[in-house]
Amino acid sequence: MNSGLQETSLPGVPLFARGKVRDVYDLGERLLIVATDRISAFDCVLPTPVPQKGVILTQMSLFWLSMMSDILPNHLITADVAEYPADLRKYRDQLEGRSMLVRKARRIDVECVVRGYLAGSGWKDYQKTGMVCGHALPPGLRECDKLPEPIFTPATKEESGHDVNVSREHLVTLVGRELASELERLSLAVYERGRQYAEKRGIIIADTKFEFGWIDGRISLIDEIMSPDSSRFWPADTYQPGRAQDSFDKQYVRDYLETLDWDKTPPAPPLPADILAGTQAKYREAYERLVGKPFRPSEGA
Repeated sequence: MNSGLQETSLPGVPLFARGKVRDVYDLGERLLIVATDRISAFDCVLPTPVPQKGVILTQMSLFWLSMMSDILPNHLITADVAEYPADLRKYRDQLEGRSMLVRKARRIDVECVVRGYLAGSGWKDYQKTGMVCGHALPPGLRECDKLPEPIFTPATKEESGHDVNVSREHLVTLVGRELASELERLSLAVYERGRQYAEKRGIIIADTKFEFGWIDGRISLIDEIMSPDSSRFWPADTYQPGRAQDSFDKQYVRDYLETLDWDKTPPAPPLPADILAGTQAKYREAYERLVGKPFRPSEGA
């Protein structure tokens, strides 16, 4: 297993932002988004990258963006390095398979979360109140139960720390009723198509989050979409409500970190080789099940 790409270095290209996973470069009217192999847990970036993780995330997002293009537009221009500006092509070794050239958007500062199953913070809220983000749910639901229908549970985007769940009514106060309604409609439509597709391939998308922005006056999908970093992926063949589920997402890493004497503040501990290998295998399997072809790192995907 190679060492993975922890951070990009593109001398001469202005850095726009460096997130938990992605390095974003400013190209004027466009952005270059590069998914590194960094992995975060409990809002901390771990010092050990997961090799090829960024390639898997990017290729999966490209797959979904293509599938959803008739529902709404997105920010993608191209993911082919040969079509990038000449001053970027010399960094092909850092960009191949893991980068996207996209249009700049006026980001709508809301995390648009859709939940089809009762897990995570939604399960915790339900245990306390019988509700999730203002949605009243039937009594007696178990952890990871399938909800009667998917629900839209937005959250505010926070620059540091966890995003904060809010009700749909609170979202209206933030963005207005018309936009709030459209964000909900689009989020549910994209989730439903992805959920149905994934279930045919043995994966339950328990929940996921989307980001939207304005491009040429139209709401467009931006950032990643339905990846193991932004979603809960469960294998359908082992699904059993009433307990935590096996997963293809970062839960594998979180579960390992929970066994350590670590207070979840930086610096985060490194990951041992077996946890790295197991995490990479889960991301790879999710990709191969959903996209329907073998993952070949040497080809980008």
